[in-house]
Amino acid sequence: MSSRHAVGAYRRAAQVLAPAALLFVAACATPFRADVTRFQALPAPAGQRVIVLPAEGQDAASIEFRTYARAVEDKLRQAGFTVVQDAASADFVARFGYGMGVPRERVDTIPGWGGWGWGGWGWGPGWGWGPGWGWGPGWWDQPYVYSVTVFPAHVDLTISRAADGVRVFEGRAHSTTRESSMPVLVPRLVEAMFSGFPGNSGETVRVKLPSARR
Repeated sequence: MSSRHAVGAYRRAAQVLAPAALLFVAACATPFRADVTRFQALPAPAGQRVIVLPAEGQDAASIEFRTYARAVEDKLRQAGFTVVQDAASADFVARFGYGMGVPRERVDTIPGWGGWGWGGWGWGPGWGWGPGWGWGPGWWDQPYVYSVTVFPAHVDLTISRAADGVRVFEGRAHSTTRESSMPVLVPRLVEAMFSGFPGNSGETVRVKLPSARR
């Protein structure tokens, strides 16, 4: 087979196998990213007592809510608060909520002339240029365009003084990912919320966490 025919055959095979490359890329662990916005006038945590209650629209009796609330309580303890279960003894009241928006389609592209190809001409295990079969750096000459369903999710946290109800902290962490499981997303968003807690007032930061899935 001539070099021209070999390259042509490779291009055709790469166009067919680009979806397989997409599956390979999607299977790789990618970081979890969330945008976190916080406004705060919070005194330095020094053992103040705080109780975690549901935000409006959340069910305090829900097992799901209590599961996520425990994650918030753990983060508040790590920040220097004392978590209590009796509102009458609390110095602060933290209200926590979470939710998921309407899923939407997102268009992504794997660019041509670069990426992972299957077989054909390319750099192989022997670090030489020539024909062969197997996964390795290769190319196809057309971008591969595909769509995925993504899910927007968020968590909200406010902290108020118990004595007069004045808020001293407001925060929201949100992310749009291909993950649709709230038991996976909410703990990640809580972790993002408390990254650098309490943060700079009025600042939105992008928080990147290691992937929870492999």
